[in-house]
Amino acid sequence: MVKVSIIDYAGGNLFSIVKAFKYIGLEPVVSGDYKDWEKSDLLVFPGQGNFSQAMIKLREDNKDVILRELLKEKYFLGICLGMQILFEESDEAPGIPGLGIFKGKVRRIPVDKIPHLGWNEVKLEKESMLFKDIPDNSFFYFVHSYYVDTEEDIVYGLTEYGVTFPSFIMKDNIVGVQYHPEKSSSKGIKFLKNFLEEIKKC
Repeated sequence: MVKVSIIDYAGGNLFSIVKAFKYIGLEPVVSGDYKDWEKSDLLVFPGQGNFSQAMIKLREDNKDVILRELLKEKYFLGICLGMQILFEESDEAPGIPGLGIFKGKVRRIPVDKIPHLGWNEVKLEKESMLFKDIPDNSFFYFVHSYYVDTEEDIVYGLTEYGVTFPSFIMKDNIVGVQYHPEKSSSKGIKFLKNFLEEIKKC
């Protein structure tokens, strides 16, 4: 069975993501202890909170350094904020660096009506097994005020709300989604199942 650790940084919406993994037959561990992360096959950084809060919490006891090292070998799913912290910096927290796994900046959505809240389409730019049996332009659930701006070749899905932004990124073992699969009904559950199937193959 795939071992899943949900990273507890004292700011995420943990109930929904725990419930989603239990629904597909797993018992995720919720932990802020990197020793638990080391025992897992998949690390999940859940999706609500503030960029500065998340990074400050991660820097306690050098957990940000440990997490960067674990990302070299562990599968990772960053949801919403969990995707954004993979980048270098954010308009939400000037002067506070992200993990810097990918080059790019997190920018505020340039519209008056934020957060971007509710269902929206994900248009696939590249094929991915994580979207197996999920049609292109499927609707997923979003709630965010910031988006990732990157020129790296890691963008697999795009969504439009005031600006066209990456809503699904992937490189090797690292996956980020701006939407919330745990709140996206059958499509979100299918996405999680597909991810687990890919992990089982390795």
